[in-house]
Amino acid sequence: MTPTDIRAVLDTSAVLAVIFAEPGADRVIPLLGFSAISSVNLCEVVAKLCERNASAAEIEREVERFELLVVSFDEFLAFEAGVLHIKTKGRNISLGDRACLVTARRMDLPACTGDRQWLNLGLDVTIELIR
Repeated sequence: MTPTDIRAVLDTSAVLAVIFAEPGADRVIPLLGFSAISSVNLCEVVAKLCERNASAAEIEREVERFELLVVSFDEFLAFEAGVLHIKTKGRNISLGDRACLVTARRMDLPACTGDRQWLNLGLDVTIELIR
């Protein structure tokens, strides 16, 4: 997979929808192998699987099957997510949410999420809802 093959940036909720066979998984599955994820969102996915007592080896296998391009949360993205905090304050937008949003904006790709409130943020990022 090359960066030019990438069609969307997945939020934690999108990945978990597939893993846990939740509503919206059918919208995410066609993106597998063609998506990116912020390293912050990957951390959230791992944490959720750990909460369900998955082993490190099980988690690694699960994540590998998604064939995601993992985008490092670098200084630029950290700065952008910090600035975005002010624009989204009081709207229940987490660091993971902001990491996905700024990664999508940087890559000029849609952010794929199950979080409907992202539509009302008024940001210069295309939001694709999975449910």
